[in-house]
Amino acid sequence: MTKIKDINCFLLDMDGTIYLSNKLIDKAVDFINLLDEQGKDYVFFTNNSSKNTKDYQKKLKRFGLEVPVERIVNSGQVTADYVNKKKEGAKVYPLGTPSLEQELADAGLKIAKDKNEDIDFVVLGFDKTLEYKKLWDAHDLILDGVEYIATNPDYVCPLEGGKSMPDCGSMISLLETSTGKRPLVIGKPNTMMVDYVSDTLGVKKDRMAMVGDRLYTDIKMAIDADITSILVLSGESTKETLEESPHEPDYALESVADIMDELKNNNSQ
Repeated sequence: MTKIKDINCFLLDMDGTIYLSNKLIDKAVDFINLLDEQGKDYVFFTNNSSKNTKDYQKKLKRFGLEVPVERIVNSGQVTADYVNKKKEGAKVYPLGTPSLEQELADAGLKIAKDKNEDIDFVVLGFDKTLEYKKLWDAHDLILDGVEYIATNPDYVCPLEGGKSMPDCGSMISLLETSTGKRPLVIGKPNTMMVDYVSDTLGVKKDRMAMVGDRLYTDIKMAIDADITSILVLSGESTKETLEESPHEPDYALESVADIMDELKNNNSQ
């Protein structure tokens, strides 16, 4: 376990860690400013594929954070990278928002609108525009043997006031019930996400930490990737779910404000 003061690169989950829906978590901007002051690297790192990197850049700007797109990584982006490595310029049938479709297209993938096209992959994302026809088409394609990939396994997306909405993992369960098949899931806890950051940004894993609010994605991925894990209780996880979880983080803190305090205290010594 690396001490927090010795972490050189923080992978920062967004939903439940930096903000909840459209509300900034207390001291989150101060925390990012401190990382800049101390010369710490960081990457905004999310499983939420309903928005693309440019959308996240705009959202962070509304919170007062000027972040280059190179410091934002989402599961849709890593999914596109995986598909291109399997078959460059592949044709995909996406169940996703227009933002996810744009992310895939920007990576050079061809977007199919008709299930009768020559489709290489079904890509399931966090689809807030989901309609029955897309589910039925995906059902048929999966049963026909088309390779099936999902961007992330999260069951719900946390919202303000302790509420939530169904996320990609719930949609995976639906299609598993109808087809009997599960997809390859690219997002956290798949260590492919960490490898992507390490490879594309040249960041070494030994001084890297994952900061997130979900035990079964953020913390499990960090453990599997052998990087430092920091759970924050500002989103989905609670002290009760932490006690029941098989995934034990290196650190469990209330929010990123506690990481900030730890960095300040060590810097003043």
